[in-house]
Amino acid sequence: MTTTAVTPLTIQDAEALVAAAHSAAAAADVTVSVTVLDAGGHLLAFRRDDRAVLISGETSTRKAYTALQLNAPTADLVDAVQPGGLFHTLPTALDRPLLFIAGGVPVHREGRLIGAIGVGGGAPEQDHGFASAAVRSLA
Repeated sequence: MTTTAVTPLTIQDAEALVAAAHSAAAAADVTVSVTVLDAGGHLLAFRRDDRAVLISGETSTRKAYTALQLNAPTADLVDAVQPGGLFHTLPTALDRPLLFIAGGVPVHREGRLIGAIGVGGGAPEQDHGFASAAVRSLA
């Protein structure tokens, strides 16, 4: 069995993701925080706009962590935590809090999960759009 090494998410990748997300948000006149995590869940890059609401730093990080742990955009998971949903008890089952609000997107390279980006500060749909645009720009 042969395995092919996939280049991990680099600091240059992380900085490019942050810049792309902030650029997309600025074009929409929205102030945000952006968090980029590597495949192990470690912080690679973070930036909060001067005027972004303070809690956006925390929400961007939790969105990135959630997208990474479940390897799915948080926008796709919102219904799963509603009563009767597949992950209804998951938000309270773990020590590290997950956040099921749109704005977290996993980052893949050659089909492998290499990290995640989270954006907070805009409406959830906006945050998802900014994060998704950033991931598309990395390819």
